[in-house]
Amino acid sequence: MVVEGSGIRVYRNPRAAMRDVPYAIAGRQLLNDAGFAAAEEEITRWPGYEATPLRSLPALAGKLGLAALQYKDEGGRFGLSSFKAIGGAYAVYRLLAKAVAAQHAGVRVTSRAMIDGAWRDIARSMTVTCATDGNHGRSVAWGARLFGCRCVIFVHENVSEGRCAAIAHYGAEVRRVAGNYDDSVRHAAAEARRNGWTVVSDTSYEGYRDIPIDVMHGYGVMAREIFRQTFEPPTHVLVQAGVGALAASVCAAFWIAWGARRPSLVIVEPVAADCFFQSGLAGRPVEVTGSLQTVMAGLACGEVSPLAWEIVDAGANAYAEIDDRFALAAMRELARPAAGDPSIVAGETGASGLATLLAAAGHDAVWRELGLGATSRVLLIGSEGATDPAIYRRIVGGVDSKAAS
Repeated sequence: MVVEGSGIRVYRNPRAAMRDVPYAIAGRQLLNDAGFAAAEEEITRWPGYEATPLRSLPALAGKLGLAALQYKDEGGRFGLSSFKAIGGAYAVYRLLAKAVAAQHAGVRVTSRAMIDGAWRDIARSMTVTCATDGNHGRSVAWGARLFGCRCVIFVHENVSEGRCAAIAHYGAEVRRVAGNYDDSVRHAAAEARRNGWTVVSDTSYEGYRDIPIDVMHGYGVMAREIFRQTFEPPTHVLVQAGVGALAASVCAAFWIAWGARRPSLVIVEPVAADCFFQSGLAGRPVEVTGSLQTVMAGLACGEVSPLAWEIVDAGANAYAEIDDRFALAAMRELARPAAGDPSIVAGETGASGLATLLAAAGHDAVWRELGLGATSRVLLIGSEGATDPAIYRRIVGGVDSKAAS
């Protein structure tokens, strides 16, 4: 049953696995502990790696009537302002490592050796590509520069010039195409086939699975940092969907690590691009069409990733969709916090978890449907900082420009 408030709709997932059901069921080992561990071993050795902070927001928790509120702040990740840095770039490394291994059997191909220039001739012969709303393309472009291959990124008509410039900064060729995000995904795949390039995407489709799995294992580094940063599992985690790669990674990592103590997983989306919300209602992947235009640009996706769906359909406890205005309000709330809480620079997509709480506040039925109450310890995935500083300043205004650059 869908429960509604002003600007928010939520419902519990009737197919959610019971707490005592182990992760390793029904093929849900698509993501696994070995894959997460391998990604962590490589990524933590990259230049500039450091764990992003898990920020506590006690004043805001009190204001919302929660026991605790924490925010995993990905705004500083490798200077790319987004968690995406640990997914796309890792998948680029894995792709190139397989190419090297195919020509040099028995050689251990580490990302650090590749960064230092090993096998650069092989890397230079390859071109990676993808479609993006901004952050994933920046990660793939950065990874291509880091490991020495060519990169072509496709953006749809609603991607801001600021986000295009951020991708081009890392040496990628940026090409704009007509239509929405899903149109650009199809265009990138067609161009890759025509030119002999390799798509490095976080969404899967027929015949394309291995690289999205690498991306999702890379995202797991964030979850592993959270394990070390918190004393006990949160009771709830609110995670943004998009194509679902991040949500699936968080779901799997928490399920593997915490088992029956894992948090209730709430999937968050904008009303205009609610493919998981609609798919959850239908019990199968459903395509959402139209412009998909939302201020939460990183979530402007109309089709779920089939791989992500396999995990999320059993692991998500609830789905929520919210109006854009709450994302804007959440950005301002984080930038100008209540006394004692840290000021946080959060982009529109990064603020979507808090936006859901703000939208739900005051609607008792919605609050109950999400299972929230005075004893709830909530984790928000702050997936991005100010990925387009100009847009950020227009929305928030009056915040230190250095923090938004």
